[in-house]
Amino acid sequence: MPLKTGYNWQYCSLGGVTRVRISSGEDIAHLGELDRKLWTVLSCPVKGLEFDSRTLQLLDVDGDNKIRIDEVVEAAQWITGVLANSDDLLLGSDTLRLEQLGSSESAVALRNHCVKILEELERPAEAISMKDLSDYRTLLDKRFADEAAAAVVVDMRPYGDDTASIVDAVTALRDKVADFYMRCHLVRFDADCRDAVDVSVERIAAIAAGDVAKQAADIATYPLARPAADGLLHLRNINPAWTDQMAVIADKALHAEGDDAVMTSDQWNEIVGKVDAYTTNLTQQADGHAAQMSESQKEATERYAAVEKLLHIYRDFYTLLKNYVFFRDFYQKDSDVKAIFQNGRLFIDQRCCELCMRVDNIDAHAAMASASGMYLLYCTCTSRVKNETINIVAVLTDGDVDNLSVGKNAVYYDRSGLGWDAVVTKIIDNPISIRQAFWSPYRKFWNWCTDKINKSAAEKEDKAFNDLTAKAETTTESVKAGAEGEKAEAPKKVPFDIAKFAGIFAAIGMAVGYIASAATGLTKSIGDNPWNLLILVAGIIIVISGPSMFIAWTKLRKRNLGPMLNANGWAVNAVVLVNVRFGATLTSIAQYPKLVLDDPFVDKKMPKWKKWTIAICSILAAAAITLQILYWCNVI
Repeated sequence: MPLKTGYNWQYCSLGGVTRVRISSGEDIAHLGELDRKLWTVLSCPVKGLEFDSRTLQLLDVDGDNKIRIDEVVEAAQWITGVLANSDDLLLGSDTLRLEQLGSSESAVALRNHCVKILEELERPAEAISMKDLSDYRTLLDKRFADEAAAAVVVDMRPYGDDTASIVDAVTALRDKVADFYMRCHLVRFDADCRDAVDVSVERIAAIAAGDVAKQAADIATYPLARPAADGLLHLRNINPAWTDQMAVIADKALHAEGDDAVMTSDQWNEIVGKVDAYTTNLTQQADGHAAQMSESQKEATERYAAVEKLLHIYRDFYTLLKNYVFFRDFYQKDSDVKAIFQNGRLFIDQRCCELCMRVDNIDAHAAMASASGMYLLYCTCTSRVKNETINIVAVLTDGDVDNLSVGKNAVYYDRSGLGWDAVVTKIIDNPISIRQAFWSPYRKFWNWCTDKINKSAAEKEDKAFNDLTAKAETTTESVKAGAEGEKAEAPKKVPFDIAKFAGIFAAIGMAVGYIASAATGLTKSIGDNPWNLLILVAGIIIVISGPSMFIAWTKLRKRNLGPMLNANGWAVNAVVLVNVRFGATLTSIAQYPKLVLDDPFVDKKMPKWKKWTIAICSILAAAAITLQILYWCNVI
C-alpha cells in the first residue's frame, strides 16, 4: 500500500501490530520519506545498549546522547550515497570491498582514503576491515610518538649533558641573584645603607628560639648573600636555603673550586644569556616542528575518521534499524538474536528470564514501568570480577510466583557470559498466565486462612502464657497473704442465666436448620439429575476463578514493553505488545523427564482417590455456604 510520498513501503505484522518493514537498501535510502508517525521509535539513548558504543557516538551528530530520527535519516542518506549497491547494508559485515563503493565524489574520496591506509599497512588495496582500521590506529599512535620524540634539541645545548640542571638552577636563582647585585649597587652608592639592605639580626633572633630547620621557607626569603661594595658573590658563603642550586652554577657552569670562589655580575649575565638563548631556540624549533607535524597528523587523523565512520555505519546501521524502525530483532524467533536493549539473562527459581534490561534508578524506573502490565523482578547485581554493581529488571512471563520474594538470590549473566550475583530488591506484581490466575484466588484464600490460623494460634499461645503467669503470681501472693494471717475472700459464682443465651441458641438452631434444608434440597437436586453436580461445581469455579481469569486475560493481551523502554530514556512511538504466545518464549521453565526414581526420604504421596474426595467435599462445602448466603440475602 503506497503512501502519499509515492514510495511503495512494505508492511509486516510483529507482535500483533502492523509495522513498516525495512528489507532492502532502497527502503533505507527512502527513510527520509517515511511518515514519522509510522516509526516504532522516535529516539533512543546512546548508553546502556548492547550495541557498538563508537557507532552510536558517530550517529549522535549533535552530541545530546540521543539517537533521533533526523540523525538516522542523515546517516541513511550518507551511507546509501557512497555505496554502489545499498543492499550490501543488510549483510552487516565488518569488511568492505573497495569495489562496493560507488562513483560519487564522497565515495571516490573514501576509496582514496582506504587505498592510502592499506598502502601504509602494506596490504592489498582490495578490501578494508575493522582489523585494518585498528592496526592503522596503532601505526598512527607510534608514528606520532616517534615524531614528538624527534622534536627534542640535543646538538645546541650550551653545557652539554649538564644543560638541563643548569637551566633549572638559573630558573630558581634568577630573581635572588638579581636582588643580590642590586643590593651591592646600593651599598656602593652609600656605604651607610649596608645594614638596611642586609638581613637584620633581630629577624634571625626571632626564629632562633625554635627549630631553625623547620623555618626553611622563611629563611629562603632572606637575601642570597651579604651585599658588599665590590659586588662579588661568594659562592660558598650564601643563604643556606639556596646552596644546592648555587652549587650547580659553581661546579657545572663556572667550574669554580675552593672556599673563596666568587662570581661577578658579568659571569652571571653570561650564564643567563646562554640559558635564555638555548630555551628560546628550543621553543622556536619545537613550535616549527609541531606545526609541520600537526599538518601531517591532521591529514592522517581525517583519513582515519572518514574510514572509521564508513566501516562502523556499514556494519551496524541495519542492526540499528531493526531495533529502531520495526523491532524485528525483539520479535525474532531465533533465540540467538536479541534486541539491543536485552542485556542478559536471569536464572531464578528454575526459570530463565530472557528479557532483562539495565536500569539506573530502580524506584524511578518502576514508577513508569508498572504500566507495562508485566510481572517485573528488579535485582541488584554484583560482579567480583569487575568489582562493579548494576541494577537490572527482568520480565517474568511464565510459571508460578509462590517462591519469589524480595531478598531472593539469583544469578544474572550478561551478554558476554559473565555471571553476576543477583538479589531481588523490588517486585511489580502482575498476572503471568491464565493458569496462574485460575489458581490465584485459592492460593490467596489458603494463605489468608493459614495466616489467620497462625495468628489465632499465636494469640492463644500468648493468652495461655499470660494466664498461666498471672495465676502463678496470684497463687504466690495468696500464699504470702495466708502466711501473714490474711484470708482471701472466695470469688462469688455467677449463676448460669439460660435466658441470656436463649437468643444465641435460637440463632444457631436457625442456621443449622437453613444449612440442613439447603443440603437436603441440594442432595435431592443431585439425586434427580447427577449432571447438576457438575453444573454446580462449574458454577462455583466460575464464580471464584472467573473474575481473576478475566482480569488476567485483559492484562495479558495488553502487556506492553513501551513503558519499560520509556523509563530507560527511549521515546517509543508504537505499542510493543508481549502477548501470551510471545511471552512464553521470553521465560523458559526447567523440564524434567518422566522417571521413576528411588528416594528413601521422599514424602509419601496421598492417593488420588483421597485427593478427589477432599476436593469434592471442599467444593460441596463451599457450595453449601454459598447457597446459604444467597438464601439469607433473599436471592434464592
